[in-house]
Amino acid sequence: MTSSSLSLIGFFIIGLVILFGAVLSYQRGKLTLPASVVAGLVGVAVFAGGGYAGFVMLTAFFVLGVLATKHQKDLKALLPGSATHTERRQAGQVLANGGVAALLGILAIVDHERKDLYTLMMAASLSSAAADTSSSELGMVYGRRFFNILTFRSDRRGLDGVISIEGTLLGVAGSALIAFLYCLFEGWGASFLLIVAAGTFGNLLDSLLGATLERRHILHNDAVNFINTLAAALLVLLF
Repeated sequence: MTSSSLSLIGFFIIGLVILFGAVLSYQRGKLTLPASVVAGLVGVAVFAGGGYAGFVMLTAFFVLGVLATKHQKDLKALLPGSATHTERRQAGQVLANGGVAALLGILAIVDHERKDLYTLMMAASLSSAAADTSSSELGMVYGRRFFNILTFRSDRRGLDGVISIEGTLLGVAGSALIAFLYCLFEGWGASFLLIVAAGTFGNLLDSLLGATLERRHILHNDAVNFINTLAAALLVLLF
């Protein structure tokens, strides 16, 4: 069997996994029907451009998001801003977190010579998404002291732009998970620290935008999430 035949078989198997995952997510109430369709398309674009590394990173982010959102959901439902932490995700939320990775997957297909760069940028965008999800969903539960990222004064947990040390560290851990998976497929080196740094940068930018533009209703949460994943990817491009 030729390598091209093995590649086609691998693509077919992953395609079935993506389809199964999208259907199961809809049936289990994790995604709305439009969101499951969008998630499937994002998965195909990420795998087609980023290969197995892209697929595994995206899958890890999705599983992390589901588990983090479900964790202590009764407690989080009582907090301000709980509407943005609903367990059942909308199509806009899927694009906000995975849209940049999907675009980079398409770029990797079109501009194949720079595939390695686009895959690294993809890792950075997913690192930012994972950091934001970990810090917001788990930080609200395990944080002890909450403060506004602009003023550093105490503020109510759950509000836009409010962070904690524990939540920030959990965000770094989320970034590190994506960086670990990237290096597992693409090789170890400075890229690990770069992905973690980009993810942390995107997460902090998310909080800054939350404390300013989102609180003033200039930007919606989905727009803020898209911007932070894009910023993380562009940060990698600068290096």
